Amino acid sequence: MLPLAVILKGMGHDVSGSDRSFDQGRTPEKFQWIAAQGIKLHPQDGTGVTHDLAAVVISKAVEDTIPDIRAAKDKNVPILKRVDVLIENFNAAKIRIAVSGTSGKTTTTGMIAYLLKEAGLDPTVNNGGIFRNYAKENPYSTAFVGKGDVFVSEIDESDGAEAVCAFTPDIAVIHNITLDHQPMEELKAMFGGFLAKTKLAVLNADDSVVIDVARDAPAQAVIYSTQGNLAHVMAENITHLPDGVEADILFDGKFDKLRLKVPGAHNISNAVAAITVGIPLGIQPTQAVEILSRFEGIKRRMEVVGTKNGVTVMDDFGHNPDKVAATLSTLREFEGRLLIFFQPHGYGFLKLVWEELANTFAGYLKQEDRLYFVEPLYLGGTVDKTFGVGPMVEVIQKSGKHASLAASRAEVKDMILKDAQKGDRIIIMGARDDTLSEFAHDVLESL
Repeated sequence: MLPLAVILKGMGHDVSGSDRSFDQGRTPEKFQWIAAQGIKLHPQDGTGVTHDLAAVVISKAVEDTIPDIRAAKDKNVPILKRVDVLIENFNAAKIRIAVSGTSGKTTTTGMIAYLLKEAGLDPTVNNGGIFRNYAKENPYSTAFVGKGDVFVSEIDESDGAEAVCAFTPDIAVIHNITLDHQPMEELKAMFGGFLAKTKLAVLNADDSVVIDVARDAPAQAVIYSTQGNLAHVMAENITHLPDGVEADILFDGKFDKLRLKVPGAHNISNAVAAITVGIPLGIQPTQAVEILSRFEGIKRRMEVVGTKNGVTVMDDFGHNPDKVAATLSTLREFEGRLLIFFQPHGYGFLKLVWEELANTFAGYLKQEDRLYFVEPLYLGGTVDKTFGVGPMVEVIQKSGKHASLAASRAEVKDMILKDAQKGDRIIIMGARDDTLSEFAHDVLESL
């Protein structure tokens, strides 16, 4: 919601809003920043909904029982879905770039947006994560309103097939298709419909599902690869470094050396996707690798919070099996135990993916590692809370790996402080909860 609010404000609209986290006193500094942008904040009690509003815009998480919705209905104020407002503004842009798929969307969108901004195209950007390059002057830099012709947006599959297929991109990127918010067959149909609306499809040759889904798409396609598959843009000789990762980029018979400040082979893949998008916009790979070498990443994507007494604390957005695998495979490139705290971001999500998620943790963890869980994030509403973390913990324990379920973060923190040794890395993992970053800092300060 925040990126859309920032974009609408930047386009000249009068914007106000409510949030139950604001009412609960969570992350007050974030809401202070929002208010400083000229976005008026109201309690979520209906008092902010007045007759003069053009619309009340809601996310999928907003239920009809919320007072603001009842007030909007009583006053006949139109109620619009967040994604529909985004679609309207995105489709009105002259040049439209949409990034979708299951994992890597936010970082890939971030790399594309950073590449275009630094190359002088001044795009409008809607993204799901904060740009670390711009965080000093804008600590919540998830969105920008540019003066150029390009609109770059992350497209979230959780919005559903009808919404995803309503976007009309000039360039559509699909990085991968794996299990997350919907069953696989629904995902395939959704992304097939998404590709049917685009002019140019930028596809990951290393994901067989992506290639299969794209076979019947009418769009022209360009493909990229980091795993040796024949493609228009390829990365070879990936080398993991203490402070990043590097690779050779091959395009049109020429090599360029790419060195990223962010770690992991998955980030080379994200970068190659961005480089591929830049080519039809006039940004050649030689220029792109130079710009991307300055990209500092997206906050909460394997972000190092700090090191104290020989123990490093990291903050990571990993929450579905694919994202967790990407993070853990990167961390496994280096020595040291992993002490991981994982908070599922919802009960419905956990019920859908718990088994694959459990097998992912079991496959990447070593016997000396430690994994700590709490029950899924719950901030209110009518969600079914009968299915919890317990079955996932049992699967991991049966694999011979260490996993435990704690009653609270305070209990997790005590366990981590008791277990931590010099050379360990502590990773705080989970999505959709800004207080996870606060917890990461709290753990670091307590070491």
